[in-house]
Amino acid sequence: MRVEPQQLKAFLLDAGLVAEPEFDKALKFAKKKNQWVGDVLVSRGLISQEALIRLEAYILGVPFVNLEKEKVSPEVLRIIPEPIARSHNIVSFRKKGKNLEVAMLDPKDLKTIEFIKKKADLKILPRLTTPKSIKNVLGQYQESLQAEFSELIKKEAKGIKEIREEKAVSEGEELAKQAQELPIIRIVETLLKHAILQRASDIHIEPSEKEVLVRYRIDGILHDAMTLPAQTKSGIVARIKVLSNLKLDEHRLPQDGRFKIESEQYKYSVRVSILPVFNGEKVVMRLLPETAKGYTLEGLGLRDEALERVQQALRRPTGMILVTGPTGCGKTTTLYSMMEILNTPGVNISTVEDPIEYRMPRINQTQVNPKIGLTFASGLRALLRQDPDILMVGEIRDAETASLAINAALTGHLVLSTLHTNSAAGAIPRLIDLGVEPFLLSSTLNLVLAQRLVRRLCEEKEKYKLTKTELNEISKYCELKKIEEILKEEKILKKKKSLRDIWFWRPKPSKECPEGYKGRIGIYEVLAVTESQKELIVKGATSDEIEKRGREEGMRLMIEDGFLKAAQGITSIEEVLRVIIE
Repeated sequence: MRVEPQQLKAFLLDAGLVAEPEFDKALKFAKKKNQWVGDVLVSRGLISQEALIRLEAYILGVPFVNLEKEKVSPEVLRIIPEPIARSHNIVSFRKKGKNLEVAMLDPKDLKTIEFIKKKADLKILPRLTTPKSIKNVLGQYQESLQAEFSELIKKEAKGIKEIREEKAVSEGEELAKQAQELPIIRIVETLLKHAILQRASDIHIEPSEKEVLVRYRIDGILHDAMTLPAQTKSGIVARIKVLSNLKLDEHRLPQDGRFKIESEQYKYSVRVSILPVFNGEKVVMRLLPETAKGYTLEGLGLRDEALERVQQALRRPTGMILVTGPTGCGKTTTLYSMMEILNTPGVNISTVEDPIEYRMPRINQTQVNPKIGLTFASGLRALLRQDPDILMVGEIRDAETASLAINAALTGHLVLSTLHTNSAAGAIPRLIDLGVEPFLLSSTLNLVLAQRLVRRLCEEKEKYKLTKTELNEISKYCELKKIEEILKEEKILKKKKSLRDIWFWRPKPSKECPEGYKGRIGIYEVLAVTESQKELIVKGATSDEIEKRGREEGMRLMIEDGFLKAAQGITSIEEVLRVIIE
């Protein structure tokens, strides 16, 4: 929804809000940048955003509402599910009888209005509002959910106690009964719903003597989410075991399972790990969105020469590409993005994974199962008899898998895999330690990509310049001159200036963005195995020597890529140092 420029101009001039020359200049600039002229007027301070939106509402004949300080009733708020509210910038704020007033940024979005009308069975009355109003109301979903959950726990914990006191039965029967209790089912469902709405990747359920602690991992950081009464402990674990098809009466051994949850808004595969601990059984659930597709290398954070090096390696029909880094740094997502590029009708792509995180069309994916002897090595051996062009091995863990992967790359296949090393150069000595001959490695390895994930700053962030003390601290972890060179190459830093002359950003916590961060992006170093690198590998060079040669050939270290993204306002220096130093 945007008012036509000439129509907007007429109303602005009539109201005396903007002078004609100013409007014409803004319109010329807007056309050049492919922007709406109203946004340009606001950015130049010629009119406030609220005044502009009020004028739009008047022109369109839609009532305007300001909700920047409005507290919405939880019952009314939840009429529109949070994912819909966020994706379409629409919130419900008032209900009278069968009428529901909704605030929107685009009252012409008839498709969304019709969807809510059918879902809620109410008459929808659209109102135009400001982005700040939408932001304020969206922030109330979290408060509403917390209140809903607290009320549920109080109510259901009492119900659990009453059910338990009815009669004593055998342990297996008791656990099966607990897993089917309505209070327990509601608690587990709410736990999962709460985690998904908060964009959590993992749920940790940790028992202690007096309570059960629930923590969510959001953007790579664990946060305390809630505590549950101790009497819910066995019932929650039993319910998760039933969903995952695990043994209810097994408490001494670890168990792994999987189940799915879906609604109109989402579809997730949940990977479950249960481990015996001192106070019971700890549960960790990994939430894998089945709809998560369409990642691109650019979207993950690869840029410029690093991106070009990866693309060149993917164009080669044979050899090996490795992605390295610690657990949880996004290696698998990077591999899936590479396979998305390679996945064409002319090739056969096969994988052996543990676990299969996302299902991809036209790709033959095999799940490792050590209980029946299906390991990475045996799976890879079988895949080589399946006439593959491209192989993806989830992880190189042992000498046998390393040897098979190298031989596959040597015999005309393109092999993608991951390795646990701290740097790109460190992958080469690691493979040699696993028994790979240096001359074979130099003949097959095309590229090593090392990565970490840093949290993205929210739109609202705090600007600052580095002090001398901060620069001295940072210099312990990187070469400041090299950072300055990179920023000058990217035209972020002027030629005769230093790091103290440019702006960086810190997180600015807000109601909508409590920690000042939302989402993550990768920082990378990409080591291309050139002819000179091959000579070093054959000579048995150390990782330091390999890294030094890579830097001479234009490789940027992860910390340097991180500083570039910090200078661009994508992340903060503190966040880059956190993932590099830890």
